[in-house]
Amino acid sequence: MPHTNGTESGSTPVEFTLDRAASIVAAAIPDREMIVQGDRRFTFAQVDERARRFASFLHSQGLGCHAERADLAPHEVGQDLLGCLAYNGNEYIEGLLGAFRARVAPFNVNYRYTGSELAQLLANSEATALLYHAAFAPTVAAVRSSLPSLRVLIQIADGSGNELLDGAVDYETVLAESSPEPLPIRSTPDDLYVLYTGGTTGMPKGVLWRQHDILMAGCGGRNIYNGELVDSYERIAANAVANPGLRMMILPPLMHGAAQWAALTAALTAQTVIFSTVPDHLDGPEVVRTIEREKVAVVTVVGDAMARPLAAAIEDGDADVSSLVLVGNGGAVLSPTAKERLIAAMPGVVVLDGVGSSETGAQMQHTSMTGAVATGTFRGGPDTCVVAEDLDGVLEPGHDGIGWLAQRGFAPLGYKGDAAKTAATFPVIGSIRYALPGDRARHLADGSIELLGRDSATINSGGEKIFAEEVELAIVSHPDVVDVVVAARPSERWGQEVVAIVVPAEDAELDAAGVIEHAARSIARYKLPKAVVFRSEIARSPAGKADYRWARAQAVADDARTVDDTNTARESVR
Repeated sequence: MPHTNGTESGSTPVEFTLDRAASIVAAAIPDREMIVQGDRRFTFAQVDERARRFASFLHSQGLGCHAERADLAPHEVGQDLLGCLAYNGNEYIEGLLGAFRARVAPFNVNYRYTGSELAQLLANSEATALLYHAAFAPTVAAVRSSLPSLRVLIQIADGSGNELLDGAVDYETVLAESSPEPLPIRSTPDDLYVLYTGGTTGMPKGVLWRQHDILMAGCGGRNIYNGELVDSYERIAANAVANPGLRMMILPPLMHGAAQWAALTAALTAQTVIFSTVPDHLDGPEVVRTIEREKVAVVTVVGDAMARPLAAAIEDGDADVSSLVLVGNGGAVLSPTAKERLIAAMPGVVVLDGVGSSETGAQMQHTSMTGAVATGTFRGGPDTCVVAEDLDGVLEPGHDGIGWLAQRGFAPLGYKGDAAKTAATFPVIGSIRYALPGDRARHLADGSIELLGRDSATINSGGEKIFAEEVELAIVSHPDVVDVVVAARPSERWGQEVVAIVVPAEDAELDAAGVIEHAARSIARYKLPKAVVFRSEIARSPAGKADYRWARAQAVADDARTVDDTNTARESVR
């Protein structure tokens, strides 16, 4: 079926593909550095050529588009899919751009997955090809026999010592032996970009984006402040030439949507992307040394799990980070205390806190700086709104009700292989199609939007809805709390009750009563935890998102006792 934006404001006379836009930028500024990772440095022209070579290899394997979008339902896929099971680096970006050029749809794979989780994801995606670092070769080897559709394996050499799998090809060998010449096919704006959700509240789902729509919604094609849309490839090239070459360090793994969007935005707007030389975890001292060495202007993080180690590394070191002017956050809550700590560590820095999701792209944001730390409410983009709970219409600013945070305009087609979830998440209201990923919100009278939290993490206690993120923010501001996640457990009296899973600071004398007493200073008593569990760490994705399935298991653990039982004793940490 043909695609329509279904919006009053979101349409352009020209539609774009990500790979062509990146190539045009590379032609305009060929010698500018595009990717830097330690001693490895690649210009825009070099990345473009390597992506063309990778595209040639994929095409030579018979991979590409087998059914055009006009012949498919929104939840259907007519292209081969390439999984990207890789650490941050030039190969990931080249893999994305090369796949787009070959009309193959790339998608993100969580490199922390066990064999069974990886097998489930690759089976759900029906992936034909997999690009992976050699470090993950044993896991790939363990599942490949259960995946008959997976026939092309491209292995990226690393320091793991793992040999090339039987039947796999070496990435650099493939590039050297493949032609950089144009393919006899050309990608279209209807071709897919696929982003799998993190699966922190349920099974991962493959979100299907048209290339044009994700370019506009998350990769720099639309000005989030005024809604202005880029209108031609010539304009993209001119903007690239005019861009002075901002240097951006991306800390989250590229398997996270926000990190991919930041990298693709950089590719289309002539920014240089800096990656840490430590790819498998956040090494704060290495990050700070890199900021100093590369004169990084922007650093991207995901929530407190990344912001706090970054702040600590700056506080504990003596590196010159004066080049840093902005810290950008997206994908997880960044608490006021974490923002204050970043600003104190780098006076003059601006913290840009963005809101978006796999199903919406970038939606809204607010900024914090010295003396003005924002939290809770955001300035929405031109197509961001709040839809009534019963989906009966859009709530106007100043409406008293709580609704669904929504996006109209440039939105995904749907979820791969799931017509029912596609219809539920992307409903048509009136004549306009919306994306409703599950966040609850209020549209305030001044036009700002108050974000309340994910409905899937909402706790219904005694007839009241309690949003986990609100409770988490109240607790994490405690000076002896390092990290926290809030979940529900069953209650005979209340139906559900709030349990906080807390990571205390080292050597802190912290007990459950103290945690709850602190939270009571900023939230109503009915929202307070009925129990507190102390743990040495919170289970999070590599991108910093809390694993709420893990949290729910902790909430019913034996040591999740009520506050009355624990208000005088320090809980054990395990």
